[in-house]
Amino acid sequence: MDKVIKTEAEWQAQLSPEAFYVTRQKGTERAFTGQYWNTTQAGTYRCVCCGTALFRSDTKFDAGCGWPSYFEPIDSNLIREEQDTSHGMIRTEVMCAVCDAHLGHVFPDGPPPTGLRYCINSLSLSFEPDA
Repeated sequence: MDKVIKTEAEWQAQLSPEAFYVTRQKGTERAFTGQYWNTTQAGTYRCVCCGTALFRSDTKFDAGCGWPSYFEPIDSNLIREEQDTSHGMIRTEVMCAVCDAHLGHVFPDGPPPTGLRYCINSLSLSFEPDA
């Protein structure tokens, strides 16, 4: 896995202002506003910054939170976790391990088989429908 490293100017040129805010500045889109929060089509969700395949639609579930939620990534080696203590909370931030894009957070309140809820910003993803 080759690390993708770009300058802030290169990321700004590649991404929409909103996607840059979320992925490079650790922002969060408003609940129930993202493109994929209620998508049910079969396919693969990729990192909007580097194209790495992160989640499959068969692991997506309706968590009722207003963000796309998945119970596991395609490959846990492609997700990096860090403690996030912003906003007076203690959470686990998830990032793309290939390009360090902020994706969202993971919580221990998901469904079986993992019990995890990867709560991901739509702006950090692109969607590739199955053929």
